[in-house]
Amino acid sequence: MRVARLLAASLALAMLTSGCTSEPSLGEAAAELQKDTQRLETDDVFKNPLKKLRFLQRPDKDIPCAKDGFRRVLRVTADYQRGKEESLDSHLDGAQRLMENTLSQILGYRMEYDISQVDAPEGRFIYGSKEIGITVNVYVAPEAPTWRLHAQTACLAR
Repeated sequence: MRVARLLAASLALAMLTSGCTSEPSLGEAAAELQKDTQRLETDDVFKNPLKKLRFLQRPDKDIPCAKDGFRRVLRVTADYQRGKEESLDSHLDGAQRLMENTLSQILGYRMEYDISQVDAPEGRFIYGSKEIGITVNVYVAPEAPTWRLHAQTACLAR
């Protein structure tokens, strides 16, 4: 029992000294969201003009939230054209996979998979997050624009 307490105390102390318990600053999270914006713009998939990448809101302004908190928001749309012979389900599956791969492999988000959406003809939702305090939600729609991305930082102090 004494060993378990000592181990727990050591772990707590290590977390405190390593900064694991402090939340990120708005500056750190905003800088990461700005990097995500640049990565989307330069990614081979999205720099293709057929994808019609469109930035509705760039993360360059602090938006007030809660008491003395601020957040940054990124809103983007893009299109994934459906093949002439491609079924709606195949089209949505492909668009979902492509966006999940981009978010996880290119942008570094940890994805949350929702098995209940498999084969949903009305569209799919994709959820992801980064430890720095950024969440991303993407609606994969059956009509254009296919992807409707919304990423934002947590409500953080400056």
